[in-house]
Amino acid sequence: MSTTSARPAAATATRSTAYVTVLCWIAVLLDGFDLVVLGTTIPSMLDDPAWDLTGAQATQITTIGLVGMTIGALVIGFLTDKLGRRRVLITAVFLFSVFTLFLAFTTNVAWFSLWRFLAGAGLGGALPTAISLVTEFRSGRKAGSASTTLMTGYHVGAVLTALLGMFLIDAAGWHAMFIAGAIPGLILAPALFFMLPESPAYLRIKGRIEEAEEIERMYGLQVDTEMDTLQEQKEGENTEGIRALLQPTFRINTIAIWGTSFMGLLLVYGLNTWLPQIMREADYDLGNSLAFLMVLNVGAVVGLFIAGRVADIQSPRKTALIWFLASAVFLALLAIRLPLVGLYVIVFLTGVFVFSSQVLIYAFVGENHPSSARATAMGFSAGIGRLGAISGPLLGGIMVTAGIAYPWGFFAFAVVGVLGFAIFSFSRTLRPSTIAAVEGEKAHS
Repeated sequence: MSTTSARPAAATATRSTAYVTVLCWIAVLLDGFDLVVLGTTIPSMLDDPAWDLTGAQATQITTIGLVGMTIGALVIGFLTDKLGRRRVLITAVFLFSVFTLFLAFTTNVAWFSLWRFLAGAGLGGALPTAISLVTEFRSGRKAGSASTTLMTGYHVGAVLTALLGMFLIDAAGWHAMFIAGAIPGLILAPALFFMLPESPAYLRIKGRIEEAEEIERMYGLQVDTEMDTLQEQKEGENTEGIRALLQPTFRINTIAIWGTSFMGLLLVYGLNTWLPQIMREADYDLGNSLAFLMVLNVGAVVGLFIAGRVADIQSPRKTALIWFLASAVFLALLAIRLPLVGLYVIVFLTGVFVFSSQVLIYAFVGENHPSSARATAMGFSAGIGRLGAISGPLLGGIMVTAGIAYPWGFFAFAVVGVLGFAIFSFSRTLRPSTIAAVEGEKAHS
């Protein structure tokens, strides 16, 4: 049995770990773009006579992209532990950008759906891979602030997309939004190829010790003795994917993580896809409806900074439980008619809590799994969560079609927040020695 301790890196760092965080942050920003781009474009797409889009077809193209993301998160998340964080992230960004560019040049529902599916499949693996990289380059048990700092990119991307939509759609049409979203990724992919290092934790698992040590020296990383134990493993004896997550040590947490991720991403995608249209049904004009979406994601950025600091002090688990309950309260308050200023305040506070809740689940995953299983665990968390991401727009679309999205949609989302709290209450924070002991048993089996 091994214990987890740390020893200083062999030499003074020549690069900051912030270098890795910035590159991953930009990649996650693209996910933030994808999060709200349909929320900003669907109202204009529904009014576009060029293809006579119906509400049901709008729900279809929203859902198909999320199906692609689900498959991408499950498959690419698994491949990340096999092929490496760096290679997978570069591929994910490139595929997303190419197929998003295709979206700008079609008004055919079938082709649009196909490109959305393929773009989603590409992007699906980017978020869990980026979180794994940043967690592994962050020294100490700082999973809370590592994940939340990275995820500010997610919501900065969402804010910029909503803001861009307020000006670009009227000036150049909804097609221009997809061109604007694809170009940064086409620039980022080659930048990642030349600038992004591989995770030393992954390299050690693969027996590439000299490469790992060089990167550790370069970035001044501390090395866990957990990794020394992993050096004794043969590559074929490494984590057996889903089986590792369902062994007794992790089983209850795995089920709780999957269920809570489902609820968390249901809220994130449900709100970001349908909030503008729901507010239009509540008799607000398009300008205010898009502004609500922007304020929601501004709140998310603020909430991520707060949640990260609180999680580092109180643990991701305790913070997530509080955040899910607060989310339910503010979602219910959105169903009450308030003066415009008061409504903006409630929308902001809703963003503070709703989106941070799901990110705290990722932080919990990063802190409570060994390096050999972390990316797989993160991928399955995001993948199962994407089923919730599919359900959120479906739930909103059903309510919009039935004409009951305002106010009952907000009450439905509030119930989802309560369910997230209830499911995650079954999780338990694992001690470092427990995680290391599991690695030791696998290494000597």
